[in-house]
Amino acid sequence: MAKRYLTLDIGASAVKLAEYEGGKGGLTLVNYGIASLAAPLDAGNAGALLSPALLEIVREKGIKPGPVAVAISGQMVFPRFASIAAAGGADRFDQMVRFEIEQNIPFPIDEMICDRQVLGDNENGEKNVMIVAAKIDQVEDIVAAVRGAGFTPELVDVAPIALTNVLRQAGAADGGCCVVLDIGSKTTSLVIVDGDKLYNRSIPVAGNTITKEIVAALGCTPEEAEEYKRTAAYVALGGVVEDEDATRDRVSKVCRAVMTRLHAEVSRSINFYRSQQGGSVPVKLYITGGTALLPQLDRFFAESLQLEVEYVNPFDVVGVGPRIDAEALEGDATQLAATVGLALHLAGLATFAINLLPPSLVKERADIAKIPFVAVGAVSLVVALVLVMLAANKGAAEAEAKSSAVSAEVSRLRSVEAKVKEAIAEEEQVTARADSFKALFAKRSLPVTKIMAIRSALGNEMWIEKWEGDRITVRGWADDLKTLVSRTKTGGSTAAQIIEARLKGSPVVDPASVKIESMTDVGKDAALKQIVVVAKFKFGKGEER
Repeated sequence: MAKRYLTLDIGASAVKLAEYEGGKGGLTLVNYGIASLAAPLDAGNAGALLSPALLEIVREKGIKPGPVAVAISGQMVFPRFASIAAAGGADRFDQMVRFEIEQNIPFPIDEMICDRQVLGDNENGEKNVMIVAAKIDQVEDIVAAVRGAGFTPELVDVAPIALTNVLRQAGAADGGCCVVLDIGSKTTSLVIVDGDKLYNRSIPVAGNTITKEIVAALGCTPEEAEEYKRTAAYVALGGVVEDEDATRDRVSKVCRAVMTRLHAEVSRSINFYRSQQGGSVPVKLYITGGTALLPQLDRFFAESLQLEVEYVNPFDVVGVGPRIDAEALEGDATQLAATVGLALHLAGLATFAINLLPPSLVKERADIAKIPFVAVGAVSLVVALVLVMLAANKGAAEAEAKSSAVSAEVSRLRSVEAKVKEAIAEEEQVTARADSFKALFAKRSLPVTKIMAIRSALGNEMWIEKWEGDRITVRGWADDLKTLVSRTKTGGSTAAQIIEARLKGSPVVDPASVKIESMTDVGKDAALKQIVVVAKFKFGKGEER
């Protein structure tokens, strides 16, 4: 029977829970769910945000809670790279690692969880070591929230390192030095993979930066800015070309300005890595993360960094089970990359095996592991005592002892039965309260479900221009739509027919309601195509229409 691996990637604005099966012979994705957090994840609010989001995925996807590998964001950790002499034995090496931590981590070492990974030897015969540290209280808050949803964390990895393991497994780093950008909501994690070398940095320029800049440029609310970002944003490619829609034009230029800042930070990091750590010249850039889905982002980085750009596809590494919706996965793949890295870690296939499990949980697991041995010892002692008593007491005394033992066992079992009934009653009360809570979160997630369904159907070639009731107006660059048609093997279908087919295949859309009302050319020289689609959504029992 294939082994089950649960993995959980915790971002600043969403959580991704995935279930894999297999082992060292190969892994397969069998189920997954993505849930947005009600507010940005920050210090002290993990308990209020994570448990409801996880329970929402459990309810919608039917993933049974159990032992889980957790990935925290790169923003929560302090990565450091050091060269340490190997002479002096393991104890001396550990002392030098501790010294590096004390010198380079801005908190007392007793407040930190630390782990290390030896990356290889340098030209001086020293060990290149990656040291990763995180604050104990922050990780324990995350772990407590995960446990509150019924899951048991068995390792705590870091998302950028998990992502690096995916690229390693895929052989993406074999062709030379490569750069990975995981562009999230609060931060962008930059990883440089160069042979045995690894460099990691967290950059505070990401999706939320775009939202704030849209607020400043348009004078709108943050909620309106988020809507503009989801429906109208793309990265302007510069030059004199302007969008005929004034709002879209300003939003696209905001996106370009923010990405230009990110490009400057990426260039600075590459230069630092090459000058300070003797790194090679990067030959390729991989991008992933929720904000990486901005239209034309890959073109922007290809032009600004003069590198080949590719989106991370973690499912080049693992298989996909028959229950997975292939079209939905196409839009979600980049967000699931870290969960694939976690599954590789659990299966013993990871190159980098960092574990920041809190000391309290490590001790708890050790205590649980001792229970079978303590139980065996106790049983052996009881058996020995019973044998002595049987040998010392004959006839009536033996019968009386047996009767007393039976009475004691009956009394104990009745006590256990009462506790079990009490626990069952308590569980029923908690389940009733949780069902009400789940219903509220299901209602909250409906708009996101709609938007994700439409975005999955549009892919990277089109964006939402307007949404009024059942009528959705979408646009795309004419050249991109030609590429979409040529890439889609559907026997001469048009772009409009491809999008219509994708929407009909969505599990949340009523296929009978989908139709294309119009398709027109807009902009100078018909550079843009505009399509008006009608689509109605299906709803579950008890959900609003």
